[in-house]
Amino acid sequence: MIAANRHFLALAFATVVATTAASSARGFEGDWEITPESEAALSRGLEWLARHQGKDGNWDSENLGLVAVGALAFLADGHTPGRGKYGPVVERALDHIVRQAQPSGLLNVAAEKRDMYNHGLSAFVLGQAHGMSADARLGPVLDRALKLIANTQCDDGGWEYVAQRRPKGHDLSLAVMQALALRSAVDSGLEVPPEVIELAIRSVRRHYRPEGGTRKPPLDEQAMQKLPGQFTYTGGSDATLAMAAAGVVCLQEFGQYDDWRIGKNMEVIARAIAAAKPSGNGDGKLPFDAYTAYYVGQAIYQVGGKSWRDLYPALRDGIVGSQRRGNDTERDGSWIDTKRVGGREGELYATSVACFVLAIPNRYLPILQEGRIDSLRKFQTPSRSQPATSN
Repeated sequence: MIAANRHFLALAFATVVATTAASSARGFEGDWEITPESEAALSRGLEWLARHQGKDGNWDSENLGLVAVGALAFLADGHTPGRGKYGPVVERALDHIVRQAQPSGLLNVAAEKRDMYNHGLSAFVLGQAHGMSADARLGPVLDRALKLIANTQCDDGGWEYVAQRRPKGHDLSLAVMQALALRSAVDSGLEVPPEVIELAIRSVRRHYRPEGGTRKPPLDEQAMQKLPGQFTYTGGSDATLAMAAAGVVCLQEFGQYDDWRIGKNMEVIARAIAAAKPSGNGDGKLPFDAYTAYYVGQAIYQVGGKSWRDLYPALRDGIVGSQRRGNDTERDGSWIDTKRVGGREGELYATSVACFVLAIPNRYLPILQEGRIDSLRKFQTPSRSQPATSN
């Protein structure tokens, strides 16, 4: 049980800003955040997800991560087991994840190469659910899941696709999923080993690539800050909008609020949102693919301030305008993703992400109510005199 296992992790997140202060600091910012159209789109999207869930609670998907994102859509709108219109939907989804949890703690029953994708997403959502409900079943599953994340962290601070500890992690997409799972645990009252956090921050920073920067010798901090740049998939030339946003989310969740790389990547995100041309014709295609939209929405919210105020309305309205409408119950209220996941899973993924982003202003999720965690500030950006590899 949680009470017995809570201290299996070393004390790192000791000082957390009080929940009341966090809620006040990140409370409702104004009528501009939510529109009648976005409320209606969120309502239709949740109705589509509830209508198509199925008795097993998994939307006919073997990927626990996608099932978890389905549950996240409802949690973000305040529905939890035993509470809210869609409480039973959330409960069925969480039941499915809990039933499929492996004795090792692994939250994956699909192909081995999807281990840490499904695991990270599922552990993140279980952490949020644990912080929002009194479901005692979630604690032991979450404990084992967190232990697995710590035990499979690679020597360089990253993670591999397969749930195994190796000398070198694979890419930033895996790190961000584990980062969210770890921070989600903190928001639920658990603790995380300081060495896991320190190694993860180093790994994330290695995925930043200055434009025109050379791999050898590595640029120092001062030289890197003078160049444009962004987070990339592997730390090389494979820059994407999704990884720019993922890097921002990682640093924010690990408490590196003042890291200069955040500003560089927010410039990339701002340009992409400004350049996005959503169809607005109800074709179901989000302004960005679901994977990218998921991280972009979180990045602009976590940074907050002017970035949130300036960028969220455009992202929100693009999502609302692309929602599929009509008398066809198979489609009405949904969105579709074809870049990474097709078919019904693509509809589940895109619709869940769209609903999650539209529900962010509600701030029901613990991760959206958090304050700054001062104990993480010791893992600061290296000084300007120190070399910081750009890979």
